Amino acid sequence: AMLDPDRGLSLTIARVVQRLQGSSLHSQLERQARVSLHKPEIKLESLKEDIKDFLKTSGWEKKLQNAVYSELNVFPSPCHPAAPPEHIKEPLAYMRKAQGSWEKRILKSLNSMCTELNIPLAQKRPANEQKELLNKWNEMGTDEPDLSLFRPVYAPKDFLEVLMNLRNPNYENGEQPSFRNHLGLIQVPLKVKDIPELKEAFSELGLNIGQLGIDDSAQVPPEFFENEHVRVGQKVLAEQDSAAAQQYVRQGCPTALRADLWALILNISNQPEDILYYEQLKSNVIQHNLLVDSLIYKDVKLTASNDDYYFVFEDYLYQVLLCFSRDTSVLEHFTYSSATPPKSYIQGKLGMEEYAVYYPPNVNYNSFILSVAPLCFLYHEPSKLYQIFREMYVRFFFRLHSISSHPSGIVSLCLLFETLLQTHLPQLFYHLREIGAQPLRISFKWMVRAFSGYLATDQLLLLWDRILGYNSLEILAVLAAAVFAFRAVNLMEVTSLAAAEAVLADLSTLKVMPLLQIFLFATVT
Repeated sequence: AMLDPDRGLSLTIARVVQRLQGSSLHSQLERQARVSLHKPEIKLESLKEDIKDFLKTSGWEKKLQNAVYSELNVFPSPCHPAAPPEHIKEPLAYMRKAQGSWEKRILKSLNSMCTELNIPLAQKRPANEQKELLNKWNEMGTDEPDLSLFRPVYAPKDFLEVLMNLRNPNYENGEQPSFRNHLGLIQVPLKVKDIPELKEAFSELGLNIGQLGIDDSAQVPPEFFENEHVRVGQKVLAEQDSAAAQQYVRQGCPTALRADLWALILNISNQPEDILYYEQLKSNVIQHNLLVDSLIYKDVKLTASNDDYYFVFEDYLYQVLLCFSRDTSVLEHFTYSSATPPKSYIQGKLGMEEYAVYYPPNVNYNSFILSVAPLCFLYHEPSKLYQIFREMYVRFFFRLHSISSHPSGIVSLCLLFETLLQTHLPQLFYHLREIGAQPLRISFKWMVRAFSGYLATDQLLLLWDRILGYNSLEILAVLAAAVFAFRAVNLMEVTSLAAAEAVLADLSTLKVMPLLQIFLFATVT
């Protein structure tokens, strides 16, 4: 049922107020208001107005604005009050069902690994092991445990198979005329943007607007734009306004300001209580051994040791991912995601809630690692790095690992990618399809990992600037299509999937912004 706008607005306000009332910001504001009572400029006869003015001039009002903005960015628009909770998670029943059976499959895989290896999903570590882990917390990479028996829970291609088999039971294939011509692997009719709509959505990427990441803009000499852009960026940081920062990064972040701008957009300030929270997660890691710890170890070893960019961050990767696997605050976010975290109990404590351990849904640590690693270039303080990653995960990355109908969800991204190619490069699309090299089989891994591990780091960060700036992952599908367009001449000559993969094997020399601009704004549609 649709809500009238006023009702929707009042529901949103009520929800944001309720969420902020339990936050540390709320108690800080109360404390500041009490402190202000002793100030000479606060008069009894105009108490309310004076306190408001004080909170405004002392910067607290801005903090409150940023918190509200952050809530609005993370939470979906309100549903009808009578809507059942599962509808809030995902409105399409067949998507909910598919996500549910995918989760069961993952849990089954975890459980069978436990049975095979005769180890529990979760157990308390013996005291000597706890002490040892604490001592080497900052150099876990030096460990070489034998993990040959542990296998990844799933690979991207397994997940792609699941998405390819999705069907909307309300349509017999071919019943929906507009969709009948879709010849890609994704066979569910979701609404995705066409190029004119994408041009409008990403208008700040237009050819006549200055961009970081474009070296030879005809309009403005790049150094002139860069100097001016840095000046504006410093002003945005001084203002401490999340919404302004989000608008600003659509044109890219100057390297020196990126870490602070991203933190401002994500509303992360690394308060003492945040550092304390991180320390609690760390102590949980030290006390309890989860099966996923071994999977994390294995994936970090594989990923970091095979990647020249990331191996220096190996210790950070362990710390962040081990803590993330213990973080129950991530759970509340699953009330509005199609995913539901599986639960297990510490060995011997079945059914006792205080011994419950939740697993992050869709345990593909390889993709997690690739979403933490680039952040290590920007943040060197573990608790801050952790918070930034967690916020990036609950805003964006979880959508790449769960089945939903959301425009930034992986199903929509796959469909958007295929539709762009089929519409704008039909010859290439048909050629690849004919030789058994469906384009999505190649681009899926790029999108599911948000291009991390494929692009050069400076280019990846320019791409992620735009994800944050537009609060959307759709740009991943646009870039994937743009890469195919860029290599189209070579791809037209290949005669097999292996040959097509070879043409697209190395993306490390690509420049993201020119590709996006040419595909969106310079292609005749």
